[in-house]
Amino acid sequence: ELVQSGGGSVQEGGSLRLSCAASGGTFTRNAIGWYRQAPGKQRELVVAISVAGTPNYYVDSVKGRFTVSRDNAKETVYLQMNNLKPEDTAVYYCNRGNLVRGSTYYPELGFWGPGTQVAVSS
Repeated sequence: ELVQSGGGSVQEGGSLRLSCAASGGTFTRNAIGWYRQAPGKQRELVVAISVAGTPNYYVDSVKGRFTVSRDNAKETVYLQMNNLKPEDTAVYYCNRGNLVRGSTYYPELGFWGPGTQVAVSS
């Protein structure tokens, strides 16, 4: 099970941190991906963190602004989002999966967090 927290509403240029906590004992053996889905758009992979914490994947639009990290002792992955833009507005979902060579993420379709809303106003 994946439990999400964080999110909310901020003005452009603001920051938010999302958390994705796992239970079930397999956290340390899985990569975690963060996806987002804006209204009327397909769900897209934003970042993914490998089991070791590096290498990681970032979509070009968030590079330099978002940072993903993990605390295996707490079985939690964090997504720090800085310099947020209105186009970052979406529901963000975490997912358990596999990240190959830091570039290709394979989601496990049955392991999604419930989603959390991020709204950025201009």
